[in-house]
Amino acid sequence: MSDELKAKINKLEAEVSAGAPAWVVTFGDLMCLLLCFFVLLLSFSEMDKAIYKQVAGSLRDAFGVQRKVKTMQPAKGIKMISKDFDQELIATQQREEFIVTQERKTIGEELKKAVETLSKGMKNLIQVEVGDKEITVRLMGETTFDSGKADIKQQMKPLLKKIGSVLKKTKGNITVSGHTDNVPLRSNWIYKSNLELSIARAASVAEFLLHKTNIKPSRIAAMGYGEYRPQESNVTTEGRRKNRRVEIILKPRSLKK
Repeated sequence: MSDELKAKINKLEAEVSAGAPAWVVTFGDLMCLLLCFFVLLLSFSEMDKAIYKQVAGSLRDAFGVQRKVKTMQPAKGIKMISKDFDQELIATQQREEFIVTQERKTIGEELKKAVETLSKGMKNLIQVEVGDKEITVRLMGETTFDSGKADIKQQMKPLLKKIGSVLKKTKGNITVSGHTDNVPLRSNWIYKSNLELSIARAASVAEFLLHKTNIKPSRIAAMGYGEYRPQESNVTTEGRRKNRRVEIILKPRSLKK
């Protein structure tokens, strides 16, 4: 073994026997201080599960997340921090939805009773449909108008008066829409197209409701769709009859009387 190698070995043995470097002591002191610091923080903190759940519930309920009551309204909260979801708000929404639903059904029943006064052949061409958001009275075929004309038949005027008297008690927008089949109009008829005819028919019904039942003009709108929104196929005679229709649609803002 060379003298140089022996010298290096002796130096290393001297360093090892001298102990760890001086910085290790400082590092160990620092770690002990940090450990004491976190122990103190833990001892000062309060781990109360009940309070934690209350805070979490307040945030959840404030943003409208709840599963206690089924509701069709959008999720919403009225307070940023609240211990419980506002049950009064939920109850109010439920009452309003229940009242609107019941009154919509009541109005639907009244309209159906008005249709029952007609003959069997006429009743088959008149539908009263009560949906979740609107009520539709559908007058199909030649129940209301003669072919190619927009003058209301005399036999339909009493029914339209009854329909108008029922709708007058409601609060909501009323749309009268006219529809036709796809059979082209004759060249000698007054109206140039099915679209023009459907608009004229819708306007006739709307005018009748305004003047004979005194419904507020701001509530009624007339629209014509011609042959472009068929209910059935225009291939068959029955399908074309159903497509030639006038619909009176009630879209209630509120059905309260």
